[in-house]
Amino acid sequence: MKTASGFIRVTAGGAGDTAAGEGSDMSNHLTKPGTAAIEAVGLTHHYGAKPVLKDVSLAVAAGELVAMVGPNGMGKTTLLGALAGVLAPIRGEVRIDGMRRRESEEVELAIRRRVVYLPAEPWLPGGRTGREWVLAVGRTWGVADDRLYDHAQRLLDLFELGEQADRPMSGYSTGQRKKVALCATLATDAPILLMDEPFSGGLDPSGILALKRWLQRRHEARDGGHGNEGGGGGGGGDGPGGLVTVVMSTPVPALVEELADRVAIINGGRLVAVDTIAALREFTGLDAPFDEVYERLMNPLTGSRIDRYFAREGA
Repeated sequence: MKTASGFIRVTAGGAGDTAAGEGSDMSNHLTKPGTAAIEAVGLTHHYGAKPVLKDVSLAVAAGELVAMVGPNGMGKTTLLGALAGVLAPIRGEVRIDGMRRRESEEVELAIRRRVVYLPAEPWLPGGRTGREWVLAVGRTWGVADDRLYDHAQRLLDLFELGEQADRPMSGYSTGQRKKVALCATLATDAPILLMDEPFSGGLDPSGILALKRWLQRRHEARDGGHGNEGGGGGGGGDGPGGLVTVVMSTPVPALVEELADRVAIINGGRLVAVDTIAALREFTGLDAPFDEVYERLMNPLTGSRIDRYFAREGA
């Protein structure tokens, strides 16, 4: 729900749509509309007669990583698509760095230079090599060749694609294709990354660790650390070590806990919770891993169903 101050507050749709933390101070982790890198206001979208997004509003600060979680088919991919501009919502608007999507051709092009979107199942041209694709995507975002050639090689090495980089992608495994798509996404140096299940799609443990460490280093840079793997000469124009804003969906609670500044829980096309994991723990009264906190919010009966299953097994 929205408060009078304009902050997005936690609600627990799975527990009765009551406001969480009434009277508590959550403002350290929330972003006022109008000051956000990404701002969605009142997004509503239908596929035929089925509503998929219902009056969704979300503000994401520059340099923040927001993880979207929720049941399958409840609007996560549609919301990412609306933020990315690949679909136009029936109602509502999206602003990127204060610029409204689809306001004009010039504004939309300026936004696209700052945003890169990685769908869950990206298309790749099988007849091209992985290196060619990474370089082509980087050039599309305006990354200078001196930066691009060096960064592309480091990304390919990071994701263990050095030996495959100059072979046609038609011969790549599913996981290798996902790695190439990740390399191309990160090679853009875009300051805003929208990623639909980047840790899925056949990514092996080494690839998961590489992406996780890349995201963690970017946040170290944000917080004054030494990481500077992104930025530098691309469409974002933020230079090495510039802020990277990330909105991603993932079904893996452990990754949410390790990476996210805030969690956006979507159910039935609505945002039912948007806050830090610490605040969600406080709201649920659980000092427990995030998967248990999530289940308490979304499916409060899951624990009792599990208990009943094992009780009968031992009977």
